[in-house]
Amino acid sequence: MNLTYFEDQIYTNESLSRFTLGEYENCKFISCDFSDADISSCVFLSCEFVGCNLSMVKIAKASFQEVTFSDCKMLGMRWDSCNPFGLSLGFSNCMLSHSSFYKLKIKNSRFGSCQLQEVDFTEAELNNASFDGCDLKGAVFSGTNLERADFRTAINFSIDPEGNRIRKAKFSLSGIAGLLGKYGLEIDYKH
Repeated sequence: MNLTYFEDQIYTNESLSRFTLGEYENCKFISCDFSDADISSCVFLSCEFVGCNLSMVKIAKASFQEVTFSDCKMLGMRWDSCNPFGLSLGFSNCMLSHSSFYKLKIKNSRFGSCQLQEVDFTEAELNNASFDGCDLKGAVFSGTNLERADFRTAINFSIDPEGNRIRKAKFSLSGIAGLLGKYGLEIDYKH
């Protein structure tokens, strides 16, 4: 499929009806609404999404290389269906609840102050990932590589150390309960 090429463009307040499927390089999308859209097979290289609604967007075989998302609503996204080649993502203050990163290799990814409730990270490669200030209530970690990942300021996570790789991962003292939940321990931080 030949895609139309766009470079160094800024799109503000665009909706699906005005969006052209294509290859976007070094473009910025501000306050755009793509909810329920199908942007499958699109290519995004060094792009930035700010204040956009991408909830339930279909991204089958779409490429995201060095793409950042800030203040975006991205509920129920199936990241596991996008093109894994060169996948590089960063998120800041985004709502990503009910999304799936199943089996994705997203090493060094940054999640800052994000809502990641009930997100599926099963068998994902999250080496060196950062979850700074994120809410991970109900997020699923199973067979996940979390080596050197940073959970020091994350909340509400539950990670089974026996079912995931967590070597050299970083946790705060208050986050220890998220690692021991399966044992039903009562942890008293007052003493």
